[in-house]
Amino acid sequence: MTTIERRIPARVWIGAAVMLVSQFAMLARVEPFHSWHTPISWTGYILFVDGIVWKRRGHSWLGSAPREFCFLAVVSVPLWLIFEGYNKYFIQNWYYVGLPESLPVRYIGYIWSFATISPGIFETGDLIASFRRPRPAPATPPRPLTNGAWLSIAAGAALLLLPIVFPSPWLAAPVWLGFIFLLDPLNARAGSEALVNDFDRRRFDRLVNLMLAGLVCGLVWEFWNYWAGAKWIYTVPILPEVKVFEMPILGFGGFPPFALECFTMYVAVRRLCWRGAPRPISV
Repeated sequence: MTTIERRIPARVWIGAAVMLVSQFAMLARVEPFHSWHTPISWTGYILFVDGIVWKRRGHSWLGSAPREFCFLAVVSVPLWLIFEGYNKYFIQNWYYVGLPESLPVRYIGYIWSFATISPGIFETGDLIASFRRPRPAPATPPRPLTNGAWLSIAAGAALLLLPIVFPSPWLAAPVWLGFIFLLDPLNARAGSEALVNDFDRRRFDRLVNLMLAGLVCGLVWEFWNYWAGAKWIYTVPILPEVKVFEMPILGFGGFPPFALECFTMYVAVRRLCWRGAPRPISV
């Protein structure tokens, strides 16, 4: 079936409506949109993008793998909490303002927001892939841990330990890189999707798709965050006065590697906890 022959699924229109309503209601300071704009809009975004991907490719996360999509959303929460922990105790690069006073309501907002992070990135990666030259992902047999793999693991562990041993706002970059080096060789060793396997085959599609997805999602995050009632404020020390929305401009360089970390971290959790057939990510 060609792209033209497929109907646009209803979730595209629902997602678009959710984003538009939330945007205008947030600007008008209408609750709950003013305080909950981030999770509401990202839910609409995910529905919208997933429907476009299905229209273009005939398969998508929600259309083809809804059970794993739910697993992905659940896993996205504790994976992001790792970065929240690094921020709170070691790098202190952002904080939140305008949060609901009720703790139960606040934590519902946290969980809902964090559950959209990895789905938003992977859906965007799929969308970008649909406009490029998508190729089926080949099987990935287990890859032995070479000296280079052990060096990567050691480097990743060192990067992640550095801000713990020497807490500093200047050490955000190791946090956004460490899990890639630490986990990708282990994913390859288990026969799961891995960037190092892509490199061996000279297939850089996933790398490009995910990095672009990280940048796109970063821009959308910051755009929606800028006017929201409940929002985050950055204290990034590098050129803090030169901003795009709330983000110091050099901070946008962290979004592409963050998308790669979401990939490596999710694959690591999936190979340990998921028993279904895995859906290929952003290829």
